[in-house]
Amino acid sequence: MNTSDEDLAAAAASGDRAAFAALLERRYDALFALCFRLTGARAEAEDLTQDICLALPAKLARYESRARFTTWLYRVAVNAAHDRRRRRATHAKAAAGWGDWEIARQAEMAEAKVQADWLAATMAALPDELRDTLALTLGEELTHAEAAEVLGIAPGTVSWRLSEARRLLRALAPKEGTP
Repeated sequence: MNTSDEDLAAAAASGDRAAFAALLERRYDALFALCFRLTGARAEAEDLTQDICLALPAKLARYESRARFTTWLYRVAVNAAHDRRRRRATHAKAAAGWGDWEIARQAEMAEAKVQADWLAATMAALPDELRDTLALTLGEELTHAEAAEVLGIAPGTVSWRLSEARRLLRALAPKEGTP
């Protein structure tokens, strides 16, 4: 007795494992061949065929026998291939964007390091009292009043030292070729 694909599909949709196995045995090679033509690569076709086979029990519940089973199965395969291509394109686009972002981030970090190195080297050339004032206000983010208390000087003196340090840093910047 030769049961039709449509009858096997109906039985498989009802939970008949033997019908599902018979249906897969009968149509697996044709499904794989279509997947190979859709993807163009053996490994990709194998993955796609397996994905379809794994999803097939749930999809069979929506199978209506108005069309031949093979027509419906091929539509499932084409849709799965389209979904796979869309996912791959989305991942490729996201990866490309990530790569651009990472390159920009690395460039920003390199620029920040150059600036920090220049500032550290330039601060080392400043008189001790200016360097101490900069270290407290810029490095430790103390207010003028807090830095004055630490240094034992008036807050106005902190302001003057910062002004003097900026003037000297600006004078050194063109010589070093740093903005």
